[in-house]
Amino acid sequence: MGNIPIINVGDILEMKKPHPCGGKEFKVLRVGADIKISCTSCARALTLDRIKVEKMIKKIHSGGENG
Repeated sequence: MGNIPIINVGDILEMKKPHPCGGKEFKVLRVGADIKISCTSCARALTLDRIKVEKMIKKIHSGGENG
């Protein structure tokens, strides 16, 4: 079992692969079974499964409600 990342609303997630616009950073808008993120470059919002997002994360820059 791997580490489960703690993701909070307001955190900035740096992804392994870039968004089609070229940005690699996404802001967390909502957390639950699904995670809603917004690209910091083009402001496009995406809702993805938590498991899929956890696999895509390279680094978490905290700035959320709890950190």
